[in-house]
Amino acid sequence: MAAEATAEAASHAAAHGFNLLPVVVLLGAAVVAVPLFKRLGLGSVLGYLAAGLVIGPFGFGVFSDPQSILHVAELGVVMFLFIIGLEMQPSRLWAMRGEIFGLGLAQVGACAALLTCVGLALGYPLVPSFVSGTGFVLTSTAIVMQVLEERRSLALPKGRRIVAILLLEDLAIVPLLALVAFLAPGGNEVTLAERFTGIAIGLGSILALVLAGRYLLDPMFRILGKAKAREVMTAAALFVVLGAALAMQFGGLSMAMGAFLAGVLLSESSFRHQLEADIEPFRGVLLGLFFLGVGMALDLAVIVANWQLIAICVIGYMILKTLAIYAVARLFGANNREAFERAVLMAQGGEFAFVLYAAATTVGILTIEENAILTATIIVSMALTPLMIIAHDRLLPKPQPSMDGVEMAENLSASVLMIGFGRFGQIVSQPLLAAGCSVSLIEADPELIRDSRDFGFKVYYGDGTRLDILHAAGAHDARLIIVAVNDGATAVKITELIKAEFPLVPVLARAIDRENAAELIHVGADFQIRETFESALVMGGQALAMMDVEETERARIIADVRRRDAERLDIELTGGLYDTSARSLILGNLPLKPAIVDATPQLPTAAAGEAAG
Repeated sequence: MAAEATAEAASHAAAHGFNLLPVVVLLGAAVVAVPLFKRLGLGSVLGYLAAGLVIGPFGFGVFSDPQSILHVAELGVVMFLFIIGLEMQPSRLWAMRGEIFGLGLAQVGACAALLTCVGLALGYPLVPSFVSGTGFVLTSTAIVMQVLEERRSLALPKGRRIVAILLLEDLAIVPLLALVAFLAPGGNEVTLAERFTGIAIGLGSILALVLAGRYLLDPMFRILGKAKAREVMTAAALFVVLGAALAMQFGGLSMAMGAFLAGVLLSESSFRHQLEADIEPFRGVLLGLFFLGVGMALDLAVIVANWQLIAICVIGYMILKTLAIYAVARLFGANNREAFERAVLMAQGGEFAFVLYAAATTVGILTIEENAILTATIIVSMALTPLMIIAHDRLLPKPQPSMDGVEMAENLSASVLMIGFGRFGQIVSQPLLAAGCSVSLIEADPELIRDSRDFGFKVYYGDGTRLDILHAAGAHDARLIIVAVNDGATAVKITELIKAEFPLVPVLARAIDRENAAELIHVGADFQIRETFESALVMGGQALAMMDVEETERARIIADVRRRDAERLDIELTGGLYDTSARSLILGNLPLKPAIVDATPQLPTAAAGEAAG
C-alpha cells in the first residue's frame, strides 16, 4: 500500500512538472537515519545503507532502479579521491612508492590467492572462482576513506599505508579487466596488437592528464581568479574533477584514479585550498548518495533464495581476506594493533567489484544469477564493516603506553607540586623556576614525559587522582599545589581529593570552561582560571587597539568584560547548580570575587591599556 501511494504521488508530481519527491525522500532518509545511527554509535555509513534499504525497491519501493543512482553517486567517490590527491604532493607520493607497489601488490596478491580457494571449495571452476575472489579483493575506497576521515587517521602513518594500498587496488582494476577479457570463452583470440593498443591508450590518457595538469590547470585558475567570480571557480573545480575522471574512463582506467591524479597535479597550486572548499560540499552529498544507492541495490529476494551460499561466501571471503591482510601487514613491519585494525577496516569487498563482475558476466565467465549472488555478498560485507569496526574498538584492549625512560614519582619533596605538564603547565612553571622555587612535576602521559626530558625538564610519572601518588609526590609537604591537567573532570577530582586530605595546602587549578570553574570552586579550589580566558581578553584588547579604540576606553571595556563574566559565574554558582550550604561555605572561606575578577592584577590605567593591547 505504501509503495502504491508513493508511486501515485510521484506520478501526480510528474504530471505537474519536475518530480521532486525522489530528491526529498533521499535527503529526508539521510537526515533521519545518519544522525540516529551515529547517536547509537553505529556510524554514518551503516545509517546510509539502512536508509537506502528502507526506501529502495525492497523496502517502501520509492526507487525502482538503484543502479541509476549508483552511477551518479559514484561521483562522490571520484571527488573524495580528488580531495585526497590535493593532500598528496608529488614528492610525498613518490616517497610512498614502496608502500604502493610493495605493500599494495603483496596484499592484493595474497588476498587473490586465498579468496580464489573459496570458489574452488564450493565446487566452482577455477576461472569463475578466481574472478569472484579477485573482485572481493578490491576494498571499498568509499567506506575505508570515510572511516579514516571520521577517525582522523588519514594523515597518520597507518592511514597513509592504507591509502597506498587503496591506490594500488584502484590501479589493479585495469589489468584485472584485461585479464577477464583474456580468460573469457574465446578471450584468448584477442590479438597481441589489440592488447598493446589498450595499454597504449591507458598510458596515453595518463600522460595527457599529467601534461594538462602541469601546463594548463594552474594558468587557467589564475585567469579565472582575476575574474573574481566565485561561481565560475566552483564550476572550474567541478570541470577539472569530472574532466579528469572522464579522460581516465576513455582510456579504460578508473575514474577515481583520474580524479586522484588531477588532485595530485594541483596539490602544489596556490588554488589548492580554494578547490578543496569548492568540491567538499558536492563530495559529501554524493558520497552519502553512493551509500544510499548501495543500500537500495541490496536484493533481498536474492539473499532469501540463496542465503546459505551468500552467508558462506561472506564469512569465507571476509575471514580469509582478514587473515591475508593481517599476515602481509605483519610481514611488512606493522605492529599487532595496526595490522589487526587494517584487516578489520579492509575486510569488505568494494564498489569496483561490481564493475569486474559485470564485465565477467558480459563475456560469459559468470552467469546472471552468480553475478547477483556475488553482488549481494559484496553489499552484505560492506554493511557488516561498521559493525566489525565497532566490535574491534570495544573488544580490543586500549594500547598501553611504553614506560621506557619514565621514572615513577617517589619520595619527592618541593615547595610546589605541579600535576600535569602539558602546554598549560609548561608555561606556568617558567616564572616559578625563574624565581628559584623548587617544583616537583608529575604527569600521566609517558610520551609527554620523554618529550619534556629532551628540553631539560625532570618530570615523574604519576596519576594525580590517586592518594598514594600524591603522598609519594610530596603533596603533604608542599606549600602550594598546581593542578594543570588538560581534562576538566580530572581536575575537579584531583582538587577534591587534595582538599579532603591536605586541607591546609592551597590549590591553584586550571579550568576548561565556566562550568568547570564553578565545579572547582565548589570542591574548594583556592584559585581557578580558565585556560583561554586571559589570552582571549588580551586578543580582544589587541583587536580594540587595531580598531583605534582609545587606551583608557580599552581598559574600561576589558574591565567590564571581567565584571560581567564574574557575575555570570556567580549566577552559575547560585542558580541551583549547588546547594546554599555549599555556596555559603565557599563564600565564607574563599575570596570569591578577587579570585574571579582579579585573575591578573589590575594595573594603572595606562599600564592596563598597554597590557590589554
